[in-house]
Amino acid sequence: MIAINNLTFEIGARALYDEANWHIKPGEKIGLIGANGTGKTTLLKIIVGDYKPTSGTISMAKDLTMGYLNQDLLSYSSDKNIVHVAMEAFERQNQLHDEIEVLLKKLETDYTEDLLHKLSDKQHEFEVLDGYNIEYKAHEILAGLGFSEADCQRKLSTFSGGWRMRVMLAKILLQAPDILLLDEPTNHLDLPSIQWLEDYLKAFNGAIIIVSHDRWFLDKVINRTVESRKGKLNVYAGNYTFYLEEKALRAEIQRGEFKNQQSKIKQEERLIERFRAKASKAKMAQSRIKMLDKLERVDDVDDDNPEVNFSFKFSRQSGRHVTTLEHITKKYPAIDILDDAEAIIEKGDKIALIGANGKGKSTLLRIVAGADKEFEGTAVTGHNVTQTFFAQHQLESLHLEHQILQELQSFAPKHTDTELRSILGSFLFTGDDVFKKIKVLSGGEKSRVALAKALTADANFLVLDEPTNHLDMASVNILIQALQQYEGTVIVVSHDRYFLDNVANKIWFIEDQKIKQYPGTYAEYDVWNDKRKLEPKAAVPAPQPKKEEKKTEPVKQQNGGENKHQQLKKLNQDLSKMEEQIAELEKTVKNLETKLADTKIYNDSQKLKETNTAYTQKQTELKQIQQKWEALAEQILELEA
Repeated sequence: MIAINNLTFEIGARALYDEANWHIKPGEKIGLIGANGTGKTTLLKIIVGDYKPTSGTISMAKDLTMGYLNQDLLSYSSDKNIVHVAMEAFERQNQLHDEIEVLLKKLETDYTEDLLHKLSDKQHEFEVLDGYNIEYKAHEILAGLGFSEADCQRKLSTFSGGWRMRVMLAKILLQAPDILLLDEPTNHLDLPSIQWLEDYLKAFNGAIIIVSHDRWFLDKVINRTVESRKGKLNVYAGNYTFYLEEKALRAEIQRGEFKNQQSKIKQEERLIERFRAKASKAKMAQSRIKMLDKLERVDDVDDDNPEVNFSFKFSRQSGRHVTTLEHITKKYPAIDILDDAEAIIEKGDKIALIGANGKGKSTLLRIVAGADKEFEGTAVTGHNVTQTFFAQHQLESLHLEHQILQELQSFAPKHTDTELRSILGSFLFTGDDVFKKIKVLSGGEKSRVALAKALTADANFLVLDEPTNHLDMASVNILIQALQQYEGTVIVVSHDRYFLDNVANKIWFIEDQKIKQYPGTYAEYDVWNDKRKLEPKAAVPAPQPKKEEKKTEPVKQQNGGENKHQQLKKLNQDLSKMEEQIAELEKTVKNLETKLADTKIYNDSQKLKETNTAYTQKQTELKQIQQKWEALAEQILELEA
């Protein structure tokens, strides 16, 4: 379908891609991943022809059609209503529609056989292209992306950038191209729209390449992962979770190969040093030096998963009830958000507030944070509660002339520079990065600075509104680790389901203008909610504590009838058998490692899965028998003592 061969793309003196290769096959659903700055968006632009490679080739069929969603479309505007904008996808149908209208107008004054034939031909082609249903299709996709019927009549120019992006996505989906290239398609979608898009893309017949930081979304949609790293494109035959497991396995094998090679190199270097001084061995030493120079070196494994190496502390503990909401009623002229709603946030709660856009999540969050006072009822903050509120608009309150470190110093003067630099390091600001001025940072980098500020506050209650916006996967993982170890209380609004599932222990959602609660993780809520859709009146179930099963240890019986000599003889025989088994298993494991080290296997997902399973199984067997051997050897030593 598309073949990328020896692709090199340079920006100044830096090569984003260096002789990279990648073949995209029909029907593949691919997640293109990698750290920020590794060229994912650039690669999409190269594929669609916006950028020209420095060298290498990109081959594709001449009649291949592509649909490309990119963040540049945010600036697109039109005074047409959004249905008409979406229907621009049907270029030929629209052309035929206009030509048919012209012919019908002509027939009012010039009724000829020639015009009738032309009209008939145009109408037939229009019908074959399903032209009479294109408006219905446009309405259907716009509804899936969260637009109401009233919205469909509004001009595109009256919507915000995020909603305009949804219209552009609808237009691209309606084109039904051979391949979809989607750059961060979930950025401006709420949860229901993301879930609708997942279902749509899973059923899509063409190929798809998705650049996204939403792991949950990728896992649901893709069947192949391509990592952009160090100028190369590495293919993994599965979704994002498969990629993580497979990458860890490859890293383990590479780390073993690296250690083995380093050991051999040191051994060779010691021999060379010994032989170099002897004239009779000098030729041999030179030969070994040349062999070392020609040796293809195995790289050590880089650590791509930075970990939080600091803890968030606060000087005083809150009372049991952090916030109590009673008889809350909140209305806007066009919509009622809450009506006599009640809820309690308790100490230690980590609450995910979820739902569709426009249902009142951010409003409720502002009420909890005390930023919205225009409501009926009471919102009581508990004893000793100190809170910090993070929202995207707070990026504007960063001091643009401040350096990053200076910004944190002025906000958290009680922290030492070492502590602040450690915090910034966890948010991927290392070395001299901390001296960059805020004004030169990207949106994602500013978001990380604002988050670091929020988490250095002496607060036992965090209120977070879309904290994962603009963050890459590494930064999201850092935030997850930070919140998992945070001992205070958290309420967060986010559309990142992986983030929510790893942080929240309670789910809040607004339904029938009430605040409703599910007492569990997001994954548990998701399963429950799917069942509830089939039984809408089902009550939220109380979590049932899991009963731990008591394991009974098998009773070992000693044969008292055997004397010491007989026991030792038998045990030594068993030990010898085990040694034979260990040798055989070690040989099998080594063979499987060799197979997994061969990159050709990664093109056959079934063979890779079988080899991977066999490798894991044999490693487990080897470990178990080695443990038995050690126990048996100790028993023999005790008897011999």
